Amino acid sequence: MKYVVVLGDGMADKPIEELGNKTPLEYANTPEMDRLSKMSEVGMVHTIPEGMSPGSDTANLSVIGYDPKIYYTGRSPLEALSIGVDMKDTDIAIRCNIVTVSVDDKPYEEKTIIDHSSSEISTEDAAVLLEAVREGLENDIYKFYLGTSYRHLTIWDKGEVVPLTPPHDVLGQVIGAHLPKDEALREMQKKSYDILVNHPINVARMEKGLNPANSIWFWGAGTKPILTSFEEKYGKKGVMISAVDLLKGIGVGAQMTNIIVEGADGTLHTNYEGKADAAIKALAEDGFDFAYVHVEAPDEMGHQGSYERKIQAIQFLDEKVIKRIVDGLEAKGVDFRMIVLPDHPTPVCVRTHTSDPVPYMLYDSTDKKNNTWNYNEKEATEGGIFVAKGHEMMKQLFAK
Repeated sequence: MKYVVVLGDGMADKPIEELGNKTPLEYANTPEMDRLSKMSEVGMVHTIPEGMSPGSDTANLSVIGYDPKIYYTGRSPLEALSIGVDMKDTDIAIRCNIVTVSVDDKPYEEKTIIDHSSSEISTEDAAVLLEAVREGLENDIYKFYLGTSYRHLTIWDKGEVVPLTPPHDVLGQVIGAHLPKDEALREMQKKSYDILVNHPINVARMEKGLNPANSIWFWGAGTKPILTSFEEKYGKKGVMISAVDLLKGIGVGAQMTNIIVEGADGTLHTNYEGKADAAIKALAEDGFDFAYVHVEAPDEMGHQGSYERKIQAIQFLDEKVIKRIVDGLEAKGVDFRMIVLPDHPTPVCVRTHTSDPVPYMLYDSTDKKNNTWNYNEKEATEGGIFVAKGHEMMKQLFAK
């Protein structure tokens, strides 16, 4: 028996009036998920422990079977593992987004945050901009490291875990009240705007109609991770397939094998098929027991506030990932159990994460059920199955 998690990041949502009071998942054309759901256990699961922030860090730790109350030390330390930064026990890791704030004559504190991803900036452009930031701001205390797209890392030597606001939580808002209270971090953010606002890359981006990547934004501080081996914990040899450093960092911390898929970039037009093919090969040919396939696009479209693009991302997930994995494993005669779910909702109406429960579907190729429901928030709720602790889902997946 092989095991798969297909995770559509931020896929869950709220009913939307323009969609006839359906959610994007309910409205989307998802023939494969709806076909499988009729042969599956469908229910709701709460992935965010009470009192913890609804981030992809806590939620994905939960889904992959690590209780965040025990294992969570912050988001950025997990990303540091992916980037290859060997943190000291006294280091603090901080996420360093390259964001878009309004270009105007107002003081930095009075600017508005426009886009947490700078129009999903390429890693190549971001590398040039981060180098300019590094030249202007880096010293013996603060070091900057390149990540992927808009997601980068700062290591603070002998720092503190200070409260910091995620940029996607305050989109469209004046930033003054949400800046770091720590003076050094706040001043670095302000100076980064002066460094980046007229950078040639940003001038060119604005000429193309793209958002300029004109400020860094600190958030997600934490200490060195303390994850244990996934194989020791569950007796399964696993792979992580994701485009984003957070998930790759979880893979490194859990001593799983990270599979890098060419063209997988966390955007709406990522290499979906490549991710599916990598999972099939890992399970059917390379001796792995478990594959965690993470797709970032629904979350990004939720942050953008676009239900149209979120629907498209969900439909891509259905056709290019889920159907491809099911067809591929069945063609190779592989018995498998698969969970499909989001990590958390990212409703387009709020453009950030919420802590609400999410729908899950557990499919077993050797034990096909006979139901009438489709896979979406409404019908999963009506089914009456509720898992209160997300980190227990992995035990359900491995129950057979």
